[in-house]
Amino acid sequence: MQSSTVRTLLVRGMIAGVVAGLLAFALAYVVGEPSIDSSIALEESASAPAHEHGDAAAVPADEGEEEELVTRPVQSTFGLATGVLVYGVALGGIASLAFAVCLGRVGRLRPRATAALVAGAAFTTVYLVPFLKYPATPPAVGNPDTIGKRTTLFFLMIVLSVLVAVIAVIAGRRLAPTLGNWNATVAAGGGYVLIMAVACLLLPANTDAVKETFPAALLWEFRLASLGVQALLWTAFGLIFGALAQRVLRPAAAPAAAAASEAVTAGSAARTG
Repeated sequence: MQSSTVRTLLVRGMIAGVVAGLLAFALAYVVGEPSIDSSIALEESASAPAHEHGDAAAVPADEGEEEELVTRPVQSTFGLATGVLVYGVALGGIASLAFAVCLGRVGRLRPRATAALVAGAAFTTVYLVPFLKYPATPPAVGNPDTIGKRTTLFFLMIVLSVLVAVIAVIAGRRLAPTLGNWNATVAAGGGYVLIMAVACLLLPANTDAVKETFPAALLWEFRLASLGVQALLWTAFGLIFGALAQRVLRPAAAPAAAAASEAVTAGSAARTG
């Protein structure tokens, strides 16, 4: 594949990431932000009794509260939109490069099918599998002293998942001449599942990620919303980027088909005449 085509695909991937990010932002704002607001309200209500017993009376008004640098309304709108769009653009660019590598190397798939495959694999390896081991938690519900540890474990799970997936793809390609495409794919996929299952058992659990008093229904609502946002982001990216990549890689398909049809028609007319 020519470098100019790769650059074009990279730009298209970032554009698709922006559009997918906008859709993900809309869903996150509608279904995700209410659970975050409820979580913050619970945390504030839990800390309120200390102030009611006179602890805050001994502290001057200007020292008892810290001024927010970014207000909650800004966080839930402009802050959320900025974060999701940057996330979408970055992952869209990376996924488009992965698409360029995979195109023509994972079977005789068309660009749209390859884009869907890349998006589905990215969602599974980058988010779904790590999510199953270390699911998302709303803010202000965990132990702040373990944030660094929990973040490290989550990113370790992402790196491990992606690395094992790459090894599984390479192994599947090498097994294909011997086992056939279908059997090789099943064997590689089974190996990935087995290794990640063992990793989930060996890696430590985040037992202090959520307080015991936190409502289970609210926690489930937040995690379901997080999963839905990621699923929408990658589904939208796969569909949008697939359509854009199809146009880039086969821009002359329609004119060529029309020219062939005209040639056949002209040849038939000549023989008839």
